[in-house]
Amino acid sequence: MTTIGTPYTPQATKVMLLGSGELGKEVLIALQRLGVETIAVDRYEQAPGQQVAHHARTIAMSDPAQLQALIEQEKPDLVVPEIEAIATPALQALEAAGTVRVVPTARAARLTMDREGIRRLAAETLGLPTSPYRFCDSLDELRAAIDGENGAGGIGYPCVVKPVMSSSGKGQSKIDGPADVEKAWNYAMEGGRVQGGRIIVEGFVDFDYEITLLTVRARDASGAIATHFCEPIGHVQVQGDYVESWQPHRMPPEALRRAQQIAAAVTASLGEGLQGEPAGLGLYGVELFVKGDEVWFSEVSPRPHDTGMVTMITQWQNEFELHARAILGLPVDTGLKTPGASAVVYGGVEAKGVVFDGVDQALQVPGTELRLFGKPESFARRRMGVALARAADTDAARANAKLAASRVKPRVPA
Repeated sequence: MTTIGTPYTPQATKVMLLGSGELGKEVLIALQRLGVETIAVDRYEQAPGQQVAHHARTIAMSDPAQLQALIEQEKPDLVVPEIEAIATPALQALEAAGTVRVVPTARAARLTMDREGIRRLAAETLGLPTSPYRFCDSLDELRAAIDGENGAGGIGYPCVVKPVMSSSGKGQSKIDGPADVEKAWNYAMEGGRVQGGRIIVEGFVDFDYEITLLTVRARDASGAIATHFCEPIGHVQVQGDYVESWQPHRMPPEALRRAQQIAAAVTASLGEGLQGEPAGLGLYGVELFVKGDEVWFSEVSPRPHDTGMVTMITQWQNEFELHARAILGLPVDTGLKTPGASAVVYGGVEAKGVVFDGVDQALQVPGTELRLFGKPESFARRRMGVALARAADTDAARANAKLAASRVKPRVPA
């Protein structure tokens, strides 16, 4: 039985989020509705999640000394990584010492903080179908990986280049021929979180569509860990960054079965705790390529996914509520309430303290909702909000979500 204390008392159930952007903000709200005391940590002050949490802390989360000192000071019951750029060795040491429980596990946080760890786990350890890939540390290695060398075949064209450590599609590009290689390498170096970092080059999969399969590991009535799946989410990405999503995305039964098998396998492996004990409670965003009945693993995030923001209007329990319930050991319901869609509202301007015009016109679109994230600084391609729409089918919902998003106009105040 799960017991939850009262915030600001010695009996409080305390959860610390490492990363407090728009996704973390919604997780914090979901936790607070269950009576949890929340601590929002980010690298800059007034991050969206810090605006709603009981406590706000600002540190360099990639600094192991700062991270360890904060956790030892605050003494949370759970630490929930919401971004990848974290000193995961410090989390692993604290978890091994029994100081704190990491969600889903410190091992999962380490493996998914870069594309190399998770790709090798999926393809080499678990034997899941993926696109062909190579890891490269220089421009010459990238050329050799694509073209082949010493008689060995290469990845070939077209292919996709990504930094092993980046987020929201930063540094990702498609290469159609030799003339694009150097440009792609330089773009990956600029977009990676580590200067001069490693890249992955992937063979291009001729897929029909890409989905996110939100997968939840939660305790059932007997206390055992069960795996639950949300309806598939379709999405459109531009330069690796999500711009719209919809749910449900219809797919053949056999393809769905294979997608669920792949998602179950990778989340079960990530959920292994110390000494192989089952753990890993929480929601995972599993990205997959689909062509007919064939399915390939792409990536996984051990936390709510940006494309899953659509669940705020489509599901009885959205992805943030599912994550909060699962990590607390509570039952979950992944049921769909209505077809729906989401569309991103971009900043469009480079400024601090922007204002938003057209909110009233946006919400005049039937069946729509709006989330403005409250980010203190806007960039042209920074996600500042999301429009949500429900409708009788996903086509209508997509049209309404995009219309509502287009009516929101961030600008520099006079």
